[in-house]
Amino acid sequence: METAQNHTQALRIYVNLPVKDVQKSIAFFSSLGFNFNMQFTGETAAAMELGENMFVMMLCHDHFSQFTRKSIADATKTTEALVCFEVSSREMVDELVQKAVAAGGKLYAEAVDHGWMYQHSFEDLDGHQWEIMYADLSKFPQG
Repeated sequence: METAQNHTQALRIYVNLPVKDVQKSIAFFSSLGFNFNMQFTGETAAAMELGENMFVMMLCHDHFSQFTRKSIADATKTTEALVCFEVSSREMVDELVQKAVAAGGKLYAEAVDHGWMYQHSFEDLDGHQWEIMYADLSKFPQG
């Protein structure tokens, strides 16, 4: 029988941060020695590798805005991030969101199926937005 701790263990973590200039962010963090996953890096986003299964997604403001209905925080005045982690199935995505709502969180948005990725989100008790996703990278659109 699977324990509760193992049952909800995240497979990967992605911290999403809004940035004013993706290319300048890539240059800055590259100069610090960080690597980027080029499969998920382009004009509007960069996937910085923090370690095994840990990434920071740096998203230009327009791209970041597609994932939230809230205004983007000015990181020089406040701190805000979208915390996203991957789980092992679509069912687990929905289960975690249902549990969050049952525990007093709020449904943030309806589930979204991108074909290769399924996501759902909730706000915790403090209003932080959590994105839970399941991805099948074999179905990731190429090109």
